[in-house]
Amino acid sequence: MDIEVQIVNAFTDRGIGGNPAGVVVDADGLNARQKLRVASQIGLSETAFVSSSNSAAFKLDFFTPTRQIAHCGHATIATFSYLRQLNRIAEGATSKETIDGNRDIFIDGDMAFMEQIAPQYIDVEDQVDRILHSLGMTDSDLLTNIRPVIVNTGNAFLIVPMKNEATVSQVAPDFEALTRISEDFDLIGYYIFSATARVTGRDAGARMFAPRYGIKEESATGMAAGPLACFLHDRLQINKNVFLIEQGHLMNPVSPSVITVKLNIKDQKISTLMAGGAAKAMRSMTVSI
Repeated sequence: MDIEVQIVNAFTDRGIGGNPAGVVVDADGLNARQKLRVASQIGLSETAFVSSSNSAAFKLDFFTPTRQIAHCGHATIATFSYLRQLNRIAEGATSKETIDGNRDIFIDGDMAFMEQIAPQYIDVEDQVDRILHSLGMTDSDLLTNIRPVIVNTGNAFLIVPMKNEATVSQVAPDFEALTRISEDFDLIGYYIFSATARVTGRDAGARMFAPRYGIKEESATGMAAGPLACFLHDRLQINKNVFLIEQGHLMNPVSPSVITVKLNIKDQKISTLMAGGAAKAMRSMTVSI
């Protein structure tokens, strides 16, 4: 059976870069094993499979090269942007069904936004030395008086605040150690950031490592940018509700990306959030399963 896969770069930065995801439309006839085989052959960090839904506009299943995951930010943005380009959806509100429940999606011009839930914070103070050792860093590399914490807005990420961009660029991940810690805390991965950004007006520059899911580093992670925006608002006391997060600038090769996160604040607390950006269809591939 031949399967056509569209490669779409999500969270592009001024029309370039971004994070490539595979998108398979009309995937109703594929089972989970077949989807995993497709994702493994494509070899990207995530591939999204679009099928019909009884409870949302579309059902999306996300697969890394090694396993299925509940949500994926950049693959969601890639999918809905591509569906918009195919004229299968209009601007405004739409939705996705996932194995972890339904989420709202909003199309605004050439940008797609996905809903995430209110943040949950898990303290890891007793693990900080272990965390820093897994990155080849020490306590002096952290942002002064700000500690790493797990933040979950639908997926759990370890948010690690570094003192500057140079420190973020110099991390030396021990991927076996990262995997063990990620397994221990059921994390997607680490999101390392500093308040330094390449473009004026942006709020942070970040890197994401998720070896537990077969991803050493990726250039844009919408499901991690949401937790980081919550961290910036709640832990760094940045009193705003729209954050711009850069990623991919410190990779080799460079693939610049930007993720916009909009926080919904009710009674001085984050109730929900939307993370999104622009995407660009790059090419199609055909794989046989």
